[in-house]
Amino acid sequence: MTPAPFFYSIFGLYLNSNLAIPGLIVLPSVSKVDVQVSFNEFPPALQTNIELKQKIWWVSRYKDENDRPLVTIWQLENGDYWRWEYGDRTEFIIDRKGTQIWANWPNNLTLEDTVTYLLGPIFGFVLRLRGVVCLHASAVAIEDKSIAILGPAGAGKSTTAAAFAQAGFAILSDDIVPILERDNHFLVQPAYPRLRLWPTSVKALYGEEDALPCLTPNWDKRFLDLTQPKYKFQELPLPLGVIYILSDRTTSPSAPFLERIPSNNGLISLISNTYANNLLDKKMRATEFDLLSRVLAKVPLRRVTPHADSENISKLCDVILEDFHKLSNNV
Repeated sequence: MTPAPFFYSIFGLYLNSNLAIPGLIVLPSVSKVDVQVSFNEFPPALQTNIELKQKIWWVSRYKDENDRPLVTIWQLENGDYWRWEYGDRTEFIIDRKGTQIWANWPNNLTLEDTVTYLLGPIFGFVLRLRGVVCLHASAVAIEDKSIAILGPAGAGKSTTAAAFAQAGFAILSDDIVPILERDNHFLVQPAYPRLRLWPTSVKALYGEEDALPCLTPNWDKRFLDLTQPKYKFQELPLPLGVIYILSDRTTSPSAPFLERIPSNNGLISLISNTYANNLLDKKMRATEFDLLSRVLAKVPLRRVTPHADSENISKLCDVILEDFHKLSNNV
């Protein structure tokens, strides 16, 4: 097969794509392709009677405005493939080894719409298929290490990372933070040079909701381009130095503040903040449990309580930086 014309590096993997993927940095070539991405194509083995070869694996309990599940996932051909279909009819096929992705979308949507799924849930699942444990987090480079900022949806992970970016720190990843164990270190793999932000976060950081461009014509979420002047994208992996978990915001005058998470609660806290943890089979879950147990033995874990007032976001960064430097000096 002749390689498609676009090569990329993302999440520690080399990609080959038949279309240019918005937001990714094109490479001249790569020595080995880990994942092949094919837009507007289906696997030859599934060209016909796809409905006869599938069984439902998982259905989102959330529904869209048309009362359709946000996403439905099937296993096809006795587990050889996974099929994802979103409520808007965007569709992905993934092979069981996480080496090939096929994507299709309806005429009322765009490539940019499809890429928002591809670079989020789809690659999060591909990494899990390949045995990579991923935190639902943002990752920031501080000196020669990285920190991971965790928390549930809406906790402010991306907003906090963007505040660090404004302060001159390089960003490794947003939303998905893959962790690989190498030479007695846990390395955070870089993603791609964008941060995704809701309009409320854009307004808090830049003064106006439309200060940053929209990700797609059909969605109001926006993105910070880390390739523009004054911003930095960390292109190489860095050791994981500290993990910070964001808790509920408070109006307490003492906020923002942080506290150490006891080791007996640490594993539960980490597992509840991994990516795609509702889609794991027994083997994936065992891999996750084993790696996170070792992470906890080496990497400090902190709970951070932000202030409810978004104007205090720079103070939140200062609290995290102060703690990071204290821990680094004690090593």
